[in-house]
Amino acid sequence: MENRRRRFKIIFVWILGAATLFFMYINIDWDDSMSRETEVQWEDPGPYHVAYPRNYKFIMDDTPTCKSTTPFLVLMVPVAPHNVEARDIIRKTWGSEKLVLGKLVETVFVLGLPGGAHADKLQVKLEVENLEYHDMIQANFQDSYRNLTIKTMMMLEWLAANCGKVSYATKVDDDIFLHVQNLVKLLLKPGTPKQNFSTGSVLWHSPTMRDTNNKFYMPRDVFSKPEYPPYAEGLAYVMSMDLPAKILTVAPQIKPIFIEDAYLGMCLKRLSISPTDHPEKTMFLVYPPHPLSSWQLSKLIATTTSSMKDITLYWQMTRKPSVK
Repeated sequence: MENRRRRFKIIFVWILGAATLFFMYINIDWDDSMSRETEVQWEDPGPYHVAYPRNYKFIMDDTPTCKSTTPFLVLMVPVAPHNVEARDIIRKTWGSEKLVLGKLVETVFVLGLPGGAHADKLQVKLEVENLEYHDMIQANFQDSYRNLTIKTMMMLEWLAANCGKVSYATKVDDDIFLHVQNLVKLLLKPGTPKQNFSTGSVLWHSPTMRDTNNKFYMPRDVFSKPEYPPYAEGLAYVMSMDLPAKILTVAPQIKPIFIEDAYLGMCLKRLSISPTDHPEKTMFLVYPPHPLSSWQLSKLIATTTSSMKDITLYWQMTRKPSVK
């Protein structure tokens, strides 16, 4: 009888232990499956889409612009991490203009992470450079040509988060000469809209490139329409400060393509907002013959350049009273 009770206890302990292990296994497996279900799975967007939105963060952002200052106009310059020459030339030329026609103007450079074998060393140099100028913002995406749309959207995120009291923002490529005074003059005109405003060199019927040898080739399964919605070319475009937040609200509904200015046009179309043609064709010049004359510069807002030396030359020319 005693032996039977002992065997019963042993069996009971084994059953209890097995049941405990079983339920522990069930719970662990359930927790893991739940975490797998709720975790955002990474999918390679392919060469024609880009990975946005994702949980990108700003890792360099100590500029006083829009934080301790309230400019009328913010000039946002996307630039490659290694291109210190462009940053320095802009700082010495049109980016140095702070008070224009009585309005505060500030310039900020937008960067992603450097790549390559010496990325860590370059990152240290960027941090040292920013300690001197405090005019750089950097997010933790890989900086590359194919990621220009990510860079643009991060620029809009930064503007929406920090520059609510600013009137206008202008995105300017780092190889562009910008006549800041003429830009401010345009924005101060009574007829210039203060909301839902986007202008620049507007393309109204830009065809979708189907030639696989073209750098802007776009497959039909990515964008099926024969032409893009109207958009201002990426060399330099202006927007009222209400637009960054509005664009960000619709961006998650539109899978982003790598052509950043066309993608902004897609977002504006979703918002039922159309870009505005600038008043004169002479204001935005795309690949004009260089050098430009003093008369051309007097009518200009932005132009592509043939070399970085053009930026310095044209800025010096516009400092003369005859071309202001």
